Amino acid sequence: MSNYNFGLSATVAEPGSFYDLGSTQDRLVEVLVDCPGVQGLYTYRIPPDMQVEPGDILNVPFGSQQVGAIAIREINQLPADLNLSQIRDVEEVVCSGFFPTNYWTLLERVAEYYYTQLIQVVKVALPPGLLARSQRRIRLKPDNIENPSPSPSPLAGRGAREIENPNPQKGSRASGVEAFLSHAASSILQLLQAGKTGDYTWKYLQQQLSKKHRITPTPARRGLQELIRRGLVESYLEEQRPPQPQLKQAVSLTGYRHSPDLTSRQRELLKFLGQHDGDLWVDDFVEIYNTTRETIQRLEEKGCVVIEEREILRLESSPVVESDRSKSLTESQTQALATITNLSNFAQVLLHGVTGSGKTEVYLQAIAPLLEQGKSALVLVPEIGLTPQLTDRFRARFGNKVCVYHSALSDGERYDTWRQMLTGEPQVLIGTRSAVFAPLPKLGLIILDEEHDSSFKQDQPVPTYHARNVATWRAELENCPLVLGSATPSLDTWVTINQGSRENNFSNPSPLSPPPSPSHYLSLPERIQSRPLPPVEVVDMRQELREGNRSIFSRSLKEALQQLQEREQQGILFIHRRGHSTFVSCRTCGYVIECPNCDVSLAYHHTQERAPELLRCHYCNFVSAHPSNCPECSSPYLKFFGSGTQRVVQELEKEFPQLRPLRFDSDTTRTKGAHRTLLTRFVNREFDLLVGTQMLTKGLDIPQVTLVGIVAADGLLHFPDYRASERAFQTLIQVAGRSGRGDDPGRVILQTYTPEHPVIQAARTHDYQSFTEAELQQRATLNYPPYGRLILFKLSSLEETAVQETAELLANELEKNEPNDSTSSYEILGPAPANIMRVANRYRWQILLKLPLDSTVTLPDFNYLRELCPSSVSLTIDVDPLNMM
Repeated sequence: MSNYNFGLSATVAEPGSFYDLGSTQDRLVEVLVDCPGVQGLYTYRIPPDMQVEPGDILNVPFGSQQVGAIAIREINQLPADLNLSQIRDVEEVVCSGFFPTNYWTLLERVAEYYYTQLIQVVKVALPPGLLARSQRRIRLKPDNIENPSPSPSPLAGRGAREIENPNPQKGSRASGVEAFLSHAASSILQLLQAGKTGDYTWKYLQQQLSKKHRITPTPARRGLQELIRRGLVESYLEEQRPPQPQLKQAVSLTGYRHSPDLTSRQRELLKFLGQHDGDLWVDDFVEIYNTTRETIQRLEEKGCVVIEEREILRLESSPVVESDRSKSLTESQTQALATITNLSNFAQVLLHGVTGSGKTEVYLQAIAPLLEQGKSALVLVPEIGLTPQLTDRFRARFGNKVCVYHSALSDGERYDTWRQMLTGEPQVLIGTRSAVFAPLPKLGLIILDEEHDSSFKQDQPVPTYHARNVATWRAELENCPLVLGSATPSLDTWVTINQGSRENNFSNPSPLSPPPSPSHYLSLPERIQSRPLPPVEVVDMRQELREGNRSIFSRSLKEALQQLQEREQQGILFIHRRGHSTFVSCRTCGYVIECPNCDVSLAYHHTQERAPELLRCHYCNFVSAHPSNCPECSSPYLKFFGSGTQRVVQELEKEFPQLRPLRFDSDTTRTKGAHRTLLTRFVNREFDLLVGTQMLTKGLDIPQVTLVGIVAADGLLHFPDYRASERAFQTLIQVAGRSGRGDDPGRVILQTYTPEHPVIQAARTHDYQSFTEAELQQRATLNYPPYGRLILFKLSSLEETAVQETAELLANELEKNEPNDSTSSYEILGPAPANIMRVANRYRWQILLKLPLDSTVTLPDFNYLRELCPSSVSLTIDVDPLNMM
């Protein structure tokens, strides 16, 4: 804890400011509490019958709330500014032993590098609900509404207040009361009355007031206080309980089962139970042997069995898979495996293998000896959609030693999976970015599969961490190797590893960057069984249009689709957007229908035949009916422009009725288990074509896919972001690599209106090397990553003027803070509106800092910057941003 500045206040324990407790037997503990805006360590008494250790998750009283807290250290001296009468007791220990020393060091490092409060990092690291706090709720008082108090509110006597709501809702029970309420108070009352229970959380009410009535937090609070003063509502705290273990009744034989008064039926039951090792779940016993709980209870009364509650772990369920053995390796795989297995200390390894080169088999064979040595392995994947296939392969090899951890699991499943790791049993954990914090015992290897993927970076909420950085720091603390696998490594990793390989260390003097470490570059340049990479045919859609083809499918793609079913093969169509059409425009006046809450166009989504046509915002999820006439000029000529996955499927059904397409995007995979279900149906040949978005690029291995069609590559290219070319190239190479992974050769058809674009040309030949050299040359010229660092300050507010003024104030403060020393200086770009200025009715501004790679800059304290922002303005500091939108 000594490396972290808690910003301690007068009521918080300060190191060195203790006085001896003397003869008192009280045991005290300092904790970090989970309460917004609160920092520092707070002191609590440990009850005599309770055992508290550093790293335990606690429940403590804090003001009028019960909040979660982390035990930091037990102390034997009381802080000088406190006396025993002020100390409150710890309520309970929620979970024990979550934070070993190395783990706590990791959390501190994340908090420091990503410029955020330590408690925010702790909350991301823990399973949801462990740090539970009571929440404020607002409840109607119906009796007082029926018989309102005649005494007016002090606010109501100000004249203007009485006419803020001149037309109270007719028919409302409180219409007479509302005539004397402010607009905010009246709006709160209406929201409560509109609900079935008249009881909502204050957080929900604030969201509705902002969304429906444009009421900001300060007037909302005043409106609530007004209602409380009048006695129309009451405010209370609802205690939130953390996840609890799931218990289930089990029945077990005792040593005594020869009671003379047993019936023949009871003897049969005991014999049956003995045949099942004398132990069964009560539910299973009742169902299998067609008995009742009352019968089992009578056996317990006679001392023949014991019924007890036992914990049953809620783990991610998956179908049983056949066991699998290690496969023979190519020469390149063998060399890569030998290098990885010979590493016993911290090292960074880039496993650069073309698509289909067998990286997963290298992972499996590298993990196998670790499990035999009693060590664990952590495998990180970018998307939930990738976990089913990978999980099945790992479980076929390692059985029940494989666990899964990601956000699609229920809170109970994540809680139990987390706790199972604390048992100390060696295991393999497969998870998305948050799994980088999983407390695996004796960690022997960390793997980031598809390490280039931007899903490893968290944009919001804070901390805005990148799992690759955190995995590097964790591997260093655990002194184990880190393997970064990809067919298209990120340029950051490419430069880091190649520089480290040349110098045999990671050279970067920034104090918050990963420390020096040995680096290894391992190449898998060929597919397994010497299968060729699929040829990429680039189709110029301008030429198609000139020759009269107005379809979204080129003639080459049409021909290939026609041949699919004839050859009993399968294909993939990639489109970068979901939905039907990207925007709707009037052909008469050019008006584009936009979201009322965001500065973006609404996309058309088709639900089903003869269903209402819907327009949806992909940023705030606003939905409206498609108008029959232009809102601007009343013209009936509205046209859909652009193509999404829905439209591609519709066009396929028209032109190729014999083909069976299956959509695979975020619209069709919202429900739990949908990824596995859809992919299983496709693998079982229930469909001929998989039509989807970026999900298709993330490691899918389906041998019968011989065709990949990229419907509109241009949608990936033209973004106002210095990483746009890198992302586009990676996406095209990855989706192309889904083809030809089986015995039949593959084919890729890439449709574009700009075939001369450097990204398209590099993708056509699968040429990672030439693309990388050209892109890095441009980055070096501009001092962009990996040759410089970026920090993005993101501000948002419901009030346009407030966010602009705050952005200008912060920029001035950063400019005043900039040192004269060139090694510590930075360039300030902005403040400026975000590329999409308004999202969900929040106006957004940005400030971008460009720093030299070796910069030792110290920014102003986060809390100081936060204090410069009014309560209506949100501030997020995104360190090393990937998304500049």
